[in-house]
Amino acid sequence: MLSNPARWPILGTCLILAGLGFSACGGESKSSSSSAEVDSNFLRDTGGELVPLQAAYDVQHYRLALEVFPEEQRLEGSLTVEAEILQPLAQLLLDLDPLLQVREVRDDQDRSLPFQHQQGRITIDLEQKLQAGAVARATVFYGGKPRVAPRPPWEGGWIWAQTASGEPWLATACQMEGADLWWPCKDHPSDKAESMDLHITVPEPLICAANGRLLEVQQHAESKRTFHWQVSTPIPNYGVALNIGPYQKLEHEYQSLGGESLPIQFWFLPENEAKARAIVGQFADHMRFFEQNFGPYPFRADKYGVVETPHLGMEHQTIIAYGNQYQNNKWNYDWLHHHELAHEWFANLVTAPDWNDFWIHEGFGSYAQKLYIEQMHGLEAYFEALRDVRGNIRNARPLAPRKPRTSGQMYFVNRNDDEGGKATDSDIYYKGEWVIHSLRWLLGREMVLKSMRRLCYPDPEMESQTDGRQCHFATSGDYQALVEELSGQDLDWFFELYLRQPELPLLQATRREGSLELRWQTPNDMPFPMPIPLRVNGDDLRISLKNGVAKIPLPLDAKVELDPNDWVLHQGNRR
Repeated sequence: MLSNPARWPILGTCLILAGLGFSACGGESKSSSSSAEVDSNFLRDTGGELVPLQAAYDVQHYRLALEVFPEEQRLEGSLTVEAEILQPLAQLLLDLDPLLQVREVRDDQDRSLPFQHQQGRITIDLEQKLQAGAVARATVFYGGKPRVAPRPPWEGGWIWAQTASGEPWLATACQMEGADLWWPCKDHPSDKAESMDLHITVPEPLICAANGRLLEVQQHAESKRTFHWQVSTPIPNYGVALNIGPYQKLEHEYQSLGGESLPIQFWFLPENEAKARAIVGQFADHMRFFEQNFGPYPFRADKYGVVETPHLGMEHQTIIAYGNQYQNNKWNYDWLHHHELAHEWFANLVTAPDWNDFWIHEGFGSYAQKLYIEQMHGLEAYFEALRDVRGNIRNARPLAPRKPRTSGQMYFVNRNDDEGGKATDSDIYYKGEWVIHSLRWLLGREMVLKSMRRLCYPDPEMESQTDGRQCHFATSGDYQALVEELSGQDLDWFFELYLRQPELPLLQATRREGSLELRWQTPNDMPFPMPIPLRVNGDDLRISLKNGVAKIPLPLDAKVELDPNDWVLHQGNRR
């Protein structure tokens, strides 16, 4: 760890992070950036094409030391990055929102490093050019007033709220825009730090609930405390979160299927204690469902935490943000908690390295909810729940385009248009789960469940690992290869049509005297030999459409229903 006192002129109150190994006083920023100069889409988005300077290193560890000033809505502190060099490198490139000021940058020898903070990027000149295999370490001292989230969690930043009694109630949410909204980082989903330490100082009596394990709470003068949280496994940048408030905590005992005792830890507002105690048992039921279907909870070495937040929710690793106000939906379960918990498997355990594959996070997470509804209420409820969301599918762009995409390009329609692309595109949720549903029709329930578990844990031995080796990346191509391996089938036609281009197939049905002719019409005549369910006089049949065509003998008086349960995603089943 570094021990680097700041060297800039004192302009006001000095920030002292006692026990963290440094002091940092506010001062003039060396940044030459202007928010007016910065491309607005770049600042709003995360991901996309990885620039060469960032492709040249791999983050190993972050150490975030931060003091939070609720009354001023201000932050002061430092971020230390430790990175393995992959290609010869003379500069280290990090991301940080222009609303925050970089005070100074120092290396692990306590030497000041030249830097520029422009266009939302910090370019740091290293003391010497480093070769592949070397390790670079730098500490960025920074501070200021971070962006206030305009519509959390969909439009992120800091949430500076108050409880009903007027106490500070703070949270971070930054999936769409990236963690560089509030701390310096390599803002790209393809690079997860192997581990992280967070030292967060807040006024008493506030509590900071964050990622990982709480190692220590250090008392300071002036009624301040520092919470040291340590994350022992790889973590996505947007999964790092601070939640600060007058929290109480309860623990609900849960025995993991991996054999470990895994108490569910829930930080809640004091006025909601009765509701918290009533709902935590449901949280355990959700956990049991996921472990049974997709393997052990991945982060048993750290914790499973839930925290009540002033925004709806987010899959922050080991500290799920929960703002659903303790409400069940029409299926009599808390959908918000269930969905965010799904992301501990489909986002935090298995992670898409680019936003073009984020349907792996949201589609699988959403489909897991339909499986839960099926478990509770049966197959008809499963069908109904899928029909409920069918009308939300837009088909405005490919579900998994091959080229890199930013968050905004995947979540918003026409992100780069003059209006800023305000229309939300939720296909990575709803079309994603319908694609999995259609795959289930093609291959069977058991095969799809097996593929989902293998996506989470490619090797059964990984299910016993808790040291970070269980975490991995996966693309749409990886999932296709997995399904083809398990099924023994070439499914390129399926994934090409549903993932790589936006249009849905159209099922044409022509009834002639004594027969029914079925034909798939596809964009550019793409092959699509998808079988179709057919109900004739109440009997359910599975009709093969080899080469996309089938002709079935049919009496004139036969009552016929095409795909009555909507097993196959096509244009005709839009609700």
